[in-house]
Amino acid sequence: MPLFPEGSFRRSFDRLVLIAGVIGASAMIFAYAAGWLSPQRLTPQRLVAALAPPGAPALGHRRNHAKGVCFSGAFEANGNGATLSRARVFTQGRYPVHGRFNLGTPNPDAADATVRVRGMGLQIMTPDGQEWRMAVIDPPFFAVSSPQAFHELLLASASKEPNAMKNFIVANPEFAKFVDWAKTAPWTASFGEERYNSLDSFVFTDNSDVDRTVRWSLLPSQTPVAVAQADLAKRGPDFLEKEIAARVQNGPVRWTMMVTVANPGDRTNDPSKAWPEDRHAVEVGTLVVNQIEAEADGPCRDINFDPTVLPDGMRTSDDPFPAARSSAYRVSYDLRTAETKDYPFKVTGAKP
Repeated sequence: MPLFPEGSFRRSFDRLVLIAGVIGASAMIFAYAAGWLSPQRLTPQRLVAALAPPGAPALGHRRNHAKGVCFSGAFEANGNGATLSRARVFTQGRYPVHGRFNLGTPNPDAADATVRVRGMGLQIMTPDGQEWRMAVIDPPFFAVSSPQAFHELLLASASKEPNAMKNFIVANPEFAKFVDWAKTAPWTASFGEERYNSLDSFVFTDNSDVDRTVRWSLLPSQTPVAVAQADLAKRGPDFLEKEIAARVQNGPVRWTMMVTVANPGDRTNDPSKAWPEDRHAVEVGTLVVNQIEAEADGPCRDINFDPTVLPDGMRTSDDPFPAARSSAYRVSYDLRTAETKDYPFKVTGAKP
């Protein structure tokens, strides 16, 4: 009796060829995604590597916005957001949040007065098990127009070539506007006095399946008080964490969430371009922060504030940054969670 019945060998061989082809194609796709076949292609790994400060990254920490403090509270939806999106988070009610105030630096030990960009990561949860995660910052527009330009900015700022930044600005003139903002915008002495902006564009879909491209901002209820940077430096390296903890201890701190709708023709794929101030805006609710906790023991320690984690009724737009940030955040998250032993927990027995 033959080892294989008639025709079975050929069928088995064909299946093996098919399986090998699938594996080979998958490997090629993986290699392309990793950038192995195109060394000049920007990958999440290369972007995260470029964020590292001189020397080496701070092990166990986020690769950017490494310095921060956790908070918890609620998002109080007023119901107005339901005109823009069917997401449950806009149904009138109160929804629990976890968040993180942070500084735009890869150095977790940076002095607060030396870091220009302040940010907030936020996770809003609804009873149907969905989440809305975001990462918002205080500039009114982003520094550059594309993820590739951001990578080039990181390389230029770290370069020892004397003309590196000059050449970068010539190639990316939008960065000059950001430099002007950084030089002239007032500083405050509190996370609680900052306006935080999504900058990236997203698409909201309402119950009638109508789409609107939007951005949003969190406006502080506290009046911002300008303080000279030199005076802030005198308050110590960690004054922001201490100030917000004391402020919240005296009572909840609030921000009004405003969602702005793009007009036809507005640039939705370039966060370095602010939309005109006359665009239709809807007040959709209030963020209430009522507890501050050190990051080592706080609820934000292991949250990846991936801006593409969105509930039904929201999705990404043609803006390339959310996808790029999502991929980079994933790499950062994988790295820091693999470095748990290197994280300097401040409380005995604390675990991530």
